[in-house]
Amino acid sequence: MNKRVFVAMSGGVDSSVAAALLKEQGYEVIGLTMCFNLAESNGKKPSCCGLTGIEDAQRVAQKLGVRHYVVNLNKDFSRKVIQNFCREYISGRTPNPCVRCNQFIKFGILFKKAVILGAKFLATGHYAKIVKSRQGYLLKKAKDLRKDQSYFLYRLNRQQLGKIIFPLGNYTKLQVRSMACDFKLNVAEKQDSQEICFLPDGEYGDLIRAKGLTCVKPGYLIDQNGNIIGKHKGIPFYTIGQRQGLGIAKGYPVYVTKINAKNNQITVGNRDDACKSEFLVKEVNFLSKPFKKKVEINVKIRYNHKESPAVACPVNDGLRICFRQPQFAITPGQSAVFYQKDTVLGGGIIEKVLD
Repeated sequence: MNKRVFVAMSGGVDSSVAAALLKEQGYEVIGLTMCFNLAESNGKKPSCCGLTGIEDAQRVAQKLGVRHYVVNLNKDFSRKVIQNFCREYISGRTPNPCVRCNQFIKFGILFKKAVILGAKFLATGHYAKIVKSRQGYLLKKAKDLRKDQSYFLYRLNRQQLGKIIFPLGNYTKLQVRSMACDFKLNVAEKQDSQEICFLPDGEYGDLIRAKGLTCVKPGYLIDQNGNIIGKHKGIPFYTIGQRQGLGIAKGYPVYVTKINAKNNQITVGNRDDACKSEFLVKEVNFLSKPFKKKVEINVKIRYNHKESPAVACPVNDGLRICFRQPQFAITPGQSAVFYQKDTVLGGGIIEKVLD
């Protein structure tokens, strides 16, 4: 059996340990690090795709005695991820660039390059599991539920699952840190990257302004009745559920409840106003059999959201999702991911919240 595996090495502790584990298991490991020509942070935050990340990945590969290559995917990343990011925010939506990066870059272009170069598998440091069953390969949650990243992986397809390895799926983060020390890797104590890789220090609106997009203009904040109660500094600086930076004193917490990019207005209200039950999902990808009729599932509407029971109904080219209980800040542009216990059934992009 061809046991050559290309490992996407970001220079962080997770992908480094993934490479070390696979080599220990007898695979021919080759490291691939994606380069996006991104600016480094101010030094306080780690960068997974900048020069520091590349150098750390190279040192790990040298320590493990494996080949390592850097792949410049700057143009593809800019076209597929950053441009989409800007368009979505300008439209008053909140995209998830990590989902798109996984779909189009890491498990898209990089995956194809690995296959062309003769790899049997592509491996990453994601916390998730791939399990073979009678129905084929299934994507499941990681053992460490606090670190589980299955949410970001729902756009994989069933054919890809048989060629992907997630070595960390059965380990906790604490165990991974310990193994990094055992392998004597230089990144054992490296801090995890918490920010979007192309925005380690700045705000979303600042990026869009830097791109020369003059459509970022101040506008009005309005209440639930349409009364003007303040001003905002530009649509891309806000997202549904946001509380900070509104500059409004009401005597109670105020949240963004609706963004109207066409009229350049942002509606605010109390927390109950920001809680909704129904929404439409488009661009649906299934990792199980597509839903042909009404089905009860658990749905996660953002990475840090606790999945909740809902009913999914097929409509036109998407799904109508109805939560049993109203959920806070259902946000157009974000991903809604469907679960059955610990198995990912699929997911899609939140298109519209229904009042």
